[in-house]
Amino acid sequence: METNYIKNLSHEMVLSLADQVTVSPGQIVSRTLAQNKAVSMTLFAFAQGEEISTHESTGDAMITVLSGTGRFIVGEKEHIVHTGETLVMPAKIPHAVYAVDDFKMILIVVFPF
Repeated sequence: METNYIKNLSHEMVLSLADQVTVSPGQIVSRTLAQNKAVSMTLFAFAQGEEISTHESTGDAMITVLSGTGRFIVGEKEHIVHTGETLVMPAKIPHAVYAVDDFKMILIVVFPF
């Protein structure tokens, strides 16, 4: 029996990650691709104006914006991240996310264990 560690995506198929989540007005949509002790991978679609308030993680968090523009506050510094750009947010540093316009991103968190 074959085990798939990445779920909710077709295997052995070329696809667009941005097409795997849909922006829905007034919402943040997420699709978990992997979740275990070592790593978490999640696709997100944010409607313009939606946000995730300040929080922190025990692991390093890396985002890549797949479409649109997001504003990220890491510690006390603001980062505007556009399509195709990546930002790494260090573990244990408070951060927040705000949708400047409709945007999609992939979040990969690598945890210590």
